[in-house]
Amino acid sequence: MSGDRPSPLVIERILRDRQGVWQQIVADRELNGLTLRMLASSGVALACYGAVLGAFHSVLMALTSAVKLPLLFLVTLAICLPTLYLFNLVFGARLSVRQSLALVMVAITVTSMLAVAFAPISLFFLITAPDYGFFKLLNVAILTLSAVVGLRFLTGGMQVLNAHGLLAPAAAPPVAAPAAPAPAVPAAQVVPVAVGQPAAEPVAVGANGASAATPAVPAAPAAPVAPAAPATPAAPATAVGEPAAAPVPVAVGAPPQQVVAGQHLVPAGPGLLPPGYPAPQYRQWPDPAARRPAPDAQRPASMTLLYVWILLFGFVGTQLAWTLRPFFGSPGEGFALFRSIEGNFYAEIIRTLGNLF
Repeated sequence: MSGDRPSPLVIERILRDRQGVWQQIVADRELNGLTLRMLASSGVALACYGAVLGAFHSVLMALTSAVKLPLLFLVTLAICLPTLYLFNLVFGARLSVRQSLALVMVAITVTSMLAVAFAPISLFFLITAPDYGFFKLLNVAILTLSAVVGLRFLTGGMQVLNAHGLLAPAAAPPVAAPAAPAPAVPAAQVVPVAVGQPAAEPVAVGANGASAATPAVPAAPAAPVAPAAPATPAAPATAVGEPAAAPVPVAVGAPPQQVVAGQHLVPAGPGLLPPGYPAPQYRQWPDPAARRPAPDAQRPASMTLLYVWILLFGFVGTQLAWTLRPFFGSPGEGFALFRSIEGNFYAEIIRTLGNLF
């Protein structure tokens, strides 16, 4: 689905064009309509799944669970959304209330649609294995898995907003440095010429009285210099009584040479090699690879607080679900809209696991 068209199946657009949804939230464009469609889709999906939960007890319990399950998610959102928004403001994020609400509603929509996709599986086990403990743990696992997937969408959306700089404080405008004044250039002076004297070209005089330019005097051409004869290497000193060694002839223009061990001649110039020595092989070193900029190791404070907020959202939601119980309805008890508040959700799950295994 390429466009944002009015449709109750907004989940199709979220799953197929999530980048388009993130870009719409970044641009803060038509978020009211998008949020209302996600709210309607989530309410219908959660109502269907709540009816499956309550069907374990009776039709009346199915109807009340169809109302209480969407209410559970909406009340949890109403309790936790101000905390998320104020966290972002404290740490410099530039998210509006509509953007924060749209982000959380994306997560709730994905959670509710994934839960209703598991409804046929839950209904199958309700018919084939109507055990209260197993049915309760199965649906708690389904809701937990759906919530984890939905919250991954929430973190993905926050990362997109972070890439667009909406989670970072606004950068201060750069202050331009004052321009340095240009150095003053002294004005040229013209030397006046007395009457009766031959006119001369005006000469510019500097501020200190010296002339700015001096006429160049042509230099006499230099006489050619004869090239100097190459120096003949001196013969090595000999002991008294021994004949002096004959001088070694050197060709004019040849590189200077020196005697090594009294026998071999080797070039003395830099970079020259003796005869018969192989030419050096220079290794071509590859160009140094471009150094990649080190990734920013610092995570924005808003991203860190998002994970804290997710834990808070989970704790509030589970405790509120315990307060709004029953959703399933115990088989040995009659219908009741609410139960007395005693114990907590986690202790009940541990007790159910102990009874099951």
